[in-house]
Amino acid sequence: MSLSLSLVTLVVPDYDAAIAFYVGVLGFELVEDTPVGPLKRWVVVRPRGSGTALLLARAAAPEQADAVGRQTGGRVAFFLTADDFASEHERLLAAGVRFEEAPRQEPYGTVAVFRDPFGNRWDLLSKR
Repeated sequence: MSLSLSLVTLVVPDYDAAIAFYVGVLGFELVEDTPVGPLKRWVVVRPRGSGTALLLARAAAPEQADAVGRQTGGRVAFFLTADDFASEHERLLAAGVRFEEAPRQEPYGTVAVFRDPFGNRWDLLSKR
């Protein structure tokens, strides 16, 4: 039997704001945006060429809204690996992404941390 990780849920405050950032700023592709009821949508985005995608889930209850931006307790939650770190870093800066730090070298590669508009921390990583 073979398994793969296909989706990871990310709770967001608003579908359209999330699509605007992940597709419009990060350059992800919008895989699906299907209404599932009057207030719920099945929204899937992913980095182009990636197998794993994000299911953008709008916070529908107070405890979900409280978790937006801190689903991992302040730790980096997501990791984007770039074939060309410097070019991707420059592209994201030009698109308005605000990095928390300058790129730094770690034993596992070059890394720089940024936050999405909802407070989630992301690593941009070099491919080793």
